[in-house]
Amino acid sequence: MAYKLSITPEIERLTEICLNNSRINTELYKELDIKRGLRDINGAGVRAGLTKISTINSFKMIDGVKTPCEGELYYRGIDIHELTDGFINEKRFGFEEMTYLLLFGKLPTDNELADFIKELASQRALPRNFVRDVIMKAPSKDMMNTLARSVLTLYSYDSLADDIALPNVMRQCLNLIAVFPMLSVYGYHAHNHYNNGKSLYIHQPKRSLSTAENILRLLRPDKKYTEIEATVLDLALVLHMEHGGGNNSTFTTHVVTSSGTDTYSAVAAALGSLKGPKHGGANIKVMGMFEDLKNTVKDLTDEDEIANYLRGLLHKEHFDKKGLIYGMGHAVYSISDPRANIFKGYVERLAKSKGNDADYALYSLVERLAPKIIAEERHIYKGVSANIDFYSGLVYHMLGLPPELYTPIFACARITGWSAHRLEELINTDKIIRPAYVSVQDNESYVLMKDR
Repeated sequence: MAYKLSITPEIERLTEICLNNSRINTELYKELDIKRGLRDINGAGVRAGLTKISTINSFKMIDGVKTPCEGELYYRGIDIHELTDGFINEKRFGFEEMTYLLLFGKLPTDNELADFIKELASQRALPRNFVRDVIMKAPSKDMMNTLARSVLTLYSYDSLADDIALPNVMRQCLNLIAVFPMLSVYGYHAHNHYNNGKSLYIHQPKRSLSTAENILRLLRPDKKYTEIEATVLDLALVLHMEHGGGNNSTFTTHVVTSSGTDTYSAVAAALGSLKGPKHGGANIKVMGMFEDLKNTVKDLTDEDEIANYLRGLLHKEHFDKKGLIYGMGHAVYSISDPRANIFKGYVERLAKSKGNDADYALYSLVERLAPKIIAEERHIYKGVSANIDFYSGLVYHMLGLPPELYTPIFACARITGWSAHRLEELINTDKIIRPAYVSVQDNESYVLMKDR
């Protein structure tokens, strides 16, 4: 008999009781100045902690007035443009170098980088029979769940799993950074074989290759890739690897780490956060939106037709009818997302190499039209521009990555940032910290519950 879970009338009845007794008067958030998550009432970020790992700027004070500016992103105090220009101009892969920078707070010397790359390569191995006994068993259709399950199971193979001394956590973090591509791609192959009936192949990573090259090698049946493919994927990993301490998954890492829990539990919690469509799944939404656009608009070069479709999106007439133009706007940036600005030129190069000029032209047209239409249709408190997710889905599509791997590849990049933030939290936490909550009784009396 098949294992089946169903929503019974009794479950629906209990749900209704829960619903009726769990609503909070939204006016109380304003009255008590309580932030809903990491945003204020206008959607702007709130300060919830301190970090030295990265900095984001979207406004500057000019004559005492908070004024929107071109977006800025700094890794350990160095502008992301300077960093990417450095390794791209020298025709080097950047992921490993930027991982060193985020973890250790300084750029490596040539010898330090060479030694670090060797260390990561040596960590690029899973426990004996792990692929057979864990990844191949009960494959999930969602690779983020597969990835989280694999991370939690690695706990069982670690004799020092609960030791949160810094050298041990460093060892664990380096291992996870190294094996995330394997866990992700092998998980996809298992799903594709057992759930979709496709051929199964498991390639071993190659120590002499970069992280980006190994991802493409592991994914493809023939293990082959081009230089521009590996270069653009490497750049995508660098641009996604860190984005301040206030994004949902990184903040989760800080909060869970502050409880004193183990590395595998902290990373699994971050993966659960990243899985959410409001965080890591945005590029999949962008791809779905463009597929709907192509199926709806007759002439993809007609600006008026495209503009009418975009207005229809805002009026909940197209795609998922949520009233959003996916990939446009950002919780922090206003005038521009520096990551998108850097990425765009290389997306164009990849499109040319793949013969996808028409797709790139369509994306560019939507990028140009959408901010104007949003400004006409909506009252917005800050500027709107394309964010990196606007183009990343197109890049992954051109690289032949299946949609199931879009968010896991994000995780393969962001595990570096999570690791840096976990180490930072452990270094700077003197005691167990619990969040403060306001307890609301009958929407009238309020008691502040703090750490005791």
